Amino acid sequence: MPDKPIPSGPDEAPTHAPPAPAGSQARNLTLGAIVFIAALLLLLGATRIVEPAGLEPGGSSSAGVAPGASGTPGPGTSAAPAPALSSNGPSASAGFEPSGSSGAFSPPAAIGDPVLVGAGDIGDCASDGDEKTAALLDGTDGTVFTAGDNAYQKGSAQEFRDCYAPNWGRHLARTRPAPGNHDWERDGLAGYLGYFGASAQGPDGSSWYSYDLGTWHVIVLDSTCAKVGGCDPVSAQGQWLARDLAASNARCTLAIFHHPRFSSGEHGDLREMDAFWRPLYAAGVDVIVNGHDHDYERFAPQDPDGRADPDRGIRQFVVGTGGTRLRNFPRVAPNSDVRLQGGFGVLKFTLHDGSYDAEFIAAGNDFRDRGTALPCH
Repeated sequence: MPDKPIPSGPDEAPTHAPPAPAGSQARNLTLGAIVFIAALLLLLGATRIVEPAGLEPGGSSSAGVAPGASGTPGPGTSAAPAPALSSNGPSASAGFEPSGSSGAFSPPAAIGDPVLVGAGDIGDCASDGDEKTAALLDGTDGTVFTAGDNAYQKGSAQEFRDCYAPNWGRHLARTRPAPGNHDWERDGLAGYLGYFGASAQGPDGSSWYSYDLGTWHVIVLDSTCAKVGGCDPVSAQGQWLARDLAASNARCTLAIFHHPRFSSGEHGDLREMDAFWRPLYAAGVDVIVNGHDHDYERFAPQDPDGRADPDRGIRQFVVGTGGTRLRNFPRVAPNSDVRLQGGFGVLKFTLHDGSYDAEFIAAGNDFRDRGTALPCH
């Protein structure tokens, strides 16, 4: 709408009136100038107050910057900040597309290509995040994995009934789980094994096992090493892992266990997982999926010593976003490509013959991290 003309004041004389005295004309001009200046100042003030959405004063963007390590809200901020994405920009791995612009799923897989989808750190009666991620599973076909810490706080049979079964339990028949340290805290994994049954065990009743999914080989390990007699090569689990890797003819292999070797999260790097990484790397494993740190993080391919290795390195995902309380990133680990703080979600793999698609699907926000046709070694 065109701006209305600014009136010269309530004492302005009609055009047909006789000329006003000189003193009256001066008063009218003075009053009109005051009104004009006041209107101009008001207009300038309004322009300064209405900043573009999402920008700090001065034009600097606050979007996509992870909060500080403390996670303490500052003055005037909410106690539950929106999820924050940070990435290494041009140094991020080729083939991936970290973005906050769309929550779209990957393109439909070819008929017969299996899907593997899930997360870790899941059932928590003190959080509604597990229901949010279970709803994502409701709309996604395929095999469901878990990356440990399935029922908080102690993995008891009651916590599995009350905190896991009402949400992720809807997908029990298609779930292949991994155990975490919280699953061990009550009755020595009895709640976990009693709930998942044979789908969580090897033929000998162990808490580690493997299976084939399409042309892929999937290995599930128990990384709570102190509870299982160790994870090193001479342990029962280490010897089984060596035999399993030697027996597999699959070109593509994915391993799932709870504790990450590398992490920017609050737990940080866990060097004891070197016991798994070295044989997995030597065998040419392509992908490792972990939980434990309550966040999402993707690493560039690297070797067991944390050196970038785009040709033979393992790509590690931390996906502790299944439902329990989320945490911050105190630092940025080497080779970390993308980090999502403060967002629940699941990680979806579409397993092709010789390659894979990977996509983190967020619950309730438009973050995505997607890579397509990523080649196996």
